[in-house]
Amino acid sequence: MMPALMAAALIASPPLTSLWRRVVVETAVLQLERPDPGWQEEQRDCAGLVRFAYRTALDRLDPKLVPTLWSGPDGKPIAYSDAETLLAHSFRPLRREVVSIRPEDGDLLAFRHEGGPGGAPVFHLMIYVRAPEGDFVVYHPGERGASVRTGKVRELLEAAPAEWKPIPLNPRFLGVFVHRGLVTHG
Repeated sequence: MMPALMAAALIASPPLTSLWRRVVVETAVLQLERPDPGWQEEQRDCAGLVRFAYRTALDRLDPKLVPTLWSGPDGKPIAYSDAETLLAHSFRPLRREVVSIRPEDGDLLAFRHEGGPGGAPVFHLMIYVRAPEGDFVVYHPGERGASVRTGKVRELLEAAPAEWKPIPLNPRFLGVFVHRGLVTHG
């Protein structure tokens, strides 16, 4: 069984899944005002925020599962994972439509841009947060020393530059992803 699925098997009950999602979101939102000293400076990028929020949440719920949180290409547990590896081995794509499915707390919006260092693709992740006053995302822009940011989903859909719109017509938008331990969508 893949590590992310082992964690899923133990947190599969709806109350625990909801609690895990809530703690992931709370952890990410807390980084907006003051980054947790436990989040290492050298890991402060978008994937680092995802790893930190998910790891911190799972550590609060069941610390013995933390080593099984991320899967590598061989399906074995790994401690560190970049954005591309997270998406490929620890998360599952839901679809490329944001409005009709309304992602759940803790789901990711994922983007891929070409032309990174050495011509490699650059992946970008945003943590989805449901809110009565309007859903939003929490993300780290990736630059060293930059702060965690937030943006309203409605503004991303309507006013963001084309390459950052979470819509199916945007070839850079990979879609909505859910951690394999949180699969509750159809």
